[in-house]
Amino acid sequence: MSGHSKWSKIKRQKGANDAARGVVFGKLARRIAVESKLAGGDVNAPSLRAAMDAARAANMPKDNIERAVAKGASADAAALESVTYETYGPGGAAIIIDALTDNRNRTAAEIKHLLSKLGLELAAPGSALWAFEKTDGVSAEGAKYEPKTTVPLSEEDDAKLMEILGAIDEHDDVQEVYTNAA
Repeated sequence: MSGHSKWSKIKRQKGANDAARGVVFGKLARRIAVESKLAGGDVNAPSLRAAMDAARAANMPKDNIERAVAKGASADAAALESVTYETYGPGGAAIIIDALTDNRNRTAAEIKHLLSKLGLELAAPGSALWAFEKTDGVSAEGAKYEPKTTVPLSEEDDAKLMEILGAIDEHDDVQEVYTNAA
């Protein structure tokens, strides 16, 4: 009976779980590095502390957190910057893509390509942000957007939107995706 080994099943599940955790840890490490660079490596800075707390909440190992802080504080750290992209999805739902990148041009081209595969286009800056307001306070994710108005979607549009949001969220540079769909 080949393929019926218990270890084979455990290995497959563990591999999938480890891959998902790796994606989350990578995003958190990038955010910590950016906040560390802005804070000059001061671990008592509120924004860096919030990013580190979010990493701890996700069970990120202490060594990884310390490495990310050191990477951001080092003199030869890559200049990571936050960029925001806007688009409209099915049913007229506004989508805000918050990304963290070391190369704006590469990320813009990759996001444009990804959106074109999904049947969407980048919107002009500010064309979808009107539907959101930026929340105050320090957060580990950086900017947080809350919808001012919501758009009701049909079941099929909602299913398409969830598929689109999942595909966008899988991109390495994307930190958060916001939508105003109800």
